[in-house]
Amino acid sequence: MVYFVLSMNKYELTAILDGKVSPAKVKALKERIEKLIATFGGKVEKVSDWGVKDLAYKIAKSTSGYYLLFELELDGPSNKGLDLKLKMEEEVVRYLLIRV
Repeated sequence: MVYFVLSMNKYELTAILDGKVSPAKVKALKERIEKLIATFGGKVEKVSDWGVKDLAYKIAKSTSGYYLLFELELDGPSNKGLDLKLKMEEEVVRYLLIRV
């Protein structure tokens, strides 16, 4: 009998929201992303709130963005599912998911 053990990889997810977003929406989206990660069997280790920063170029008519950084553990195949779900989030203007 052969057993496969899926190893958890460390990832960083940077999500950029519209710079004019309210603190309540930021909190709600942060919780929604954490639940989404948990749905795919991942674990959020740390969330850093970078606040509002100017963008290098306009994205969806916005000149500033609200940055959130998630440090997480996730198995390899699940990152594609998380990637697809993040594309569907309307409040997320841009995101970057990288393996550390």
